[in-house]
Amino acid sequence: MTETPMAPQHLPAARPAGCPFDPPAGLARLRERSALTRMEFPDGHHGWLATGYSVVRAVLADPRFSHRNDRRHWPLADIGQGLPPIPGDMLHLDRPEHTRYRRLLASRFTMRRMRRFTDVITEIVAARLDAMRHRGGPVELVEVFARPIPMLSVCELLGVPPEDRDRFTPHVRPDRGGAEELPTTFVDMGFTAMQDYFRDLAATRRTTPADDLLSDLATSGDFPDDELAGLAAIMLLAGVESTTSMLSLGVFALLTHPDQLTALRARPELADRAVEELMRYLSVVHTGARAALVDVELAGQVVKAGETVALSLQSANRDPARFDAPDELDIGRVPGGHLGFGSGIHPCLGKELARIEMRVAFPALFDRFPTLRLVDPEDIEMRDPSDNVYGVRQLHVTW
Repeated sequence: MTETPMAPQHLPAARPAGCPFDPPAGLARLRERSALTRMEFPDGHHGWLATGYSVVRAVLADPRFSHRNDRRHWPLADIGQGLPPIPGDMLHLDRPEHTRYRRLLASRFTMRRMRRFTDVITEIVAARLDAMRHRGGPVELVEVFARPIPMLSVCELLGVPPEDRDRFTPHVRPDRGGAEELPTTFVDMGFTAMQDYFRDLAATRRTTPADDLLSDLATSGDFPDDELAGLAAIMLLAGVESTTSMLSLGVFALLTHPDQLTALRARPELADRAVEELMRYLSVVHTGARAALVDVELAGQVVKAGETVALSLQSANRDPARFDAPDELDIGRVPGGHLGFGSGIHPCLGKELARIEMRVAFPALFDRFPTLRLVDPEDIEMRDPSDNVYGVRQLHVTW
């Protein structure tokens, strides 16, 4: 056992000037000293910060650590411990409750099933590109491209009628708090209204089912009304927020790495690798947290029961002990092992859908607009460090 540092660190948040894609430099310095460091949380809780890849991955896979908001402290803002999970909130449940949701939903989110959805996503992307062409440059890419693609894709998957889809746009925005990790913001985002909507839609689908996920879930008998309404609303929020940021920030990254964009254009078959590399390199969902349920020996330290471990996914994804030249964007890199979709007990349920959206959207955008370029690249405003989902607030482009 090593001696526990006496002076807790604060979570490094300042990114290097002029390097919007790099994690805060303080994370690498901490990782070099120790993969697990004492940390003071914004609410005063003294817990831990995991920066090394092996430690972050170990915590994500360990059932002795809880993902419940009412047991952990939040590392990005002073909200202390949150509320118990609402019905349907499988994201913030532990075993065995989480296992029940995962078992019932896993067969509905298989890679094969999601790939059958590719034609639908291709049509959505093509329609957004047509709208961009019709409008003419310059355009704000988040508004016309990055947000509509996952929004329409998840609505199509759930079976939200086309005439109702616009009502969700104000509640899922890239300049709002990260819905996946901050459920206390759900009220501010109109989450109750979203639950009410899906409760009514599920009741309709029970009597008149269609070929969509909500009909499947509503007629299965596996979920009571409150669970189904909460689950559908969370799917929409979680499925849109991070993919919106990945699409917009990914375009920003490729346009500022012309060698990588040239390689993608020359070899469209690299799209799969490009998506995985951008997930690693950008780490838009950059920080998580778990609370120890019992005393756990970890990286030569003892994490006491009740202490929260903050997980720096962005630091883990740039750990030179796991990735060669980790600070370089290399779309030819052999993919595997990144934590962009989480890992362990709580991997992202919709990761295959998100992958397909990006695999289709990135090549299609640059194929349709080969002269695409940033407008005022020095003035692009990034999201606040306290937002759990990192990205741009707006991205103006032209061609």
